[in-house]
Amino acid sequence: MTVREEQVLERIERARGRKARLREDKITLAHGSGGKATHTLVEAVFREAFANPRLDRMDDSALFRVNGADLAFTTDCHVVSPLFFPGGDIGDLAVNGTVNDLAVCGARPLHLSAGFILEEGFPVADLRRVTESMRRAADAAGVDIVTGDTKVVERGKADGCFVTTAGVGVVRSRLAGEIRPGDAVLVTGPIGEHGVTIMLARGELELEADVVSDTAPLTCLLADLADACPGGLRRMRDATRGGVATVLNELASDAGTAVVVEEDAIPVRPAVRGACELLGIDPMYVACEGRAVVVVAPECERDALAALRAHPLGEEAAVIGRVTDDPSGLVLLRTAFGGTRIVDLLVGDPLPRIC
Repeated sequence: MTVREEQVLERIERARGRKARLREDKITLAHGSGGKATHTLVEAVFREAFANPRLDRMDDSALFRVNGADLAFTTDCHVVSPLFFPGGDIGDLAVNGTVNDLAVCGARPLHLSAGFILEEGFPVADLRRVTESMRRAADAAGVDIVTGDTKVVERGKADGCFVTTAGVGVVRSRLAGEIRPGDAVLVTGPIGEHGVTIMLARGELELEADVVSDTAPLTCLLADLADACPGGLRRMRDATRGGVATVLNELASDAGTAVVVEEDAIPVRPAVRGACELLGIDPMYVACEGRAVVVVAPECERDALAALRAHPLGEEAAVIGRVTDDPSGLVLLRTAFGGTRIVDLLVGDPLPRIC
């Protein structure tokens, strides 16, 4: 490593070590992008206000024990536009997103709540379409929607329909803890499909591609993975806002390790790759809604990959990289041309906005 590279890494480490401070006086769209602005908002406002040991873990779900039972609890808001898109809609997105947040924490989802904010004038037929989609998704995931709430706001005060879901589940597989050097990093399938689908469905771009959202419940897939890797399953995260790149950065930062990813190993369908190239977007930052990033101990790598590929949702799973001990807290990409670059958290808001 050159002196110049060492200086750059030292600056990055110092910057990341500073306490998060929100400099803006007003919320911007970038604060919802899943990148650096989102991270700063969460750290400087929400985490500072609500700090407690369970929240401070910053997992996809909070884990706790009640009367000897290990439970997981999560919540999620959904504001996608358009509401209906190839491969799904806001309804199944709401169910699958919450189910997956529980599943990646090793839990079997049980029950969901659903809250609706409806805009005056929203067609009842569209609402029925959303609720039917939620029912089908819940049936597929093996969960019940057991409680909820509805609010109606004046015309122009919402984008048709917003959905908030929360879920509780029973922890069936305890993860093996923080990632370590030597661990293998896998994705459960091709990345970027949901984000590209939403971009094209909005009709703001003169592009056409045969792409559908990957929205799906990961419960059974990740349960099979846990059974195949007893004691060796380190971490699981679903790659939603900010995509795989954001998940890897969060894992590396939390563990104080590095993650080195091989560009050629990352599964991306040709239509998604082509759309991203035309738009100047890196697929690593594009949202998924039915893919997870998984880190396993090196001795479990082969069994983990086999278990994923044996399931229909994991047929194209791949090992994309490995955990190393240096440079601490960074994600590096070995490009197809033989170079190496830093994959940092997304700066600003993706264009166009996808959720």
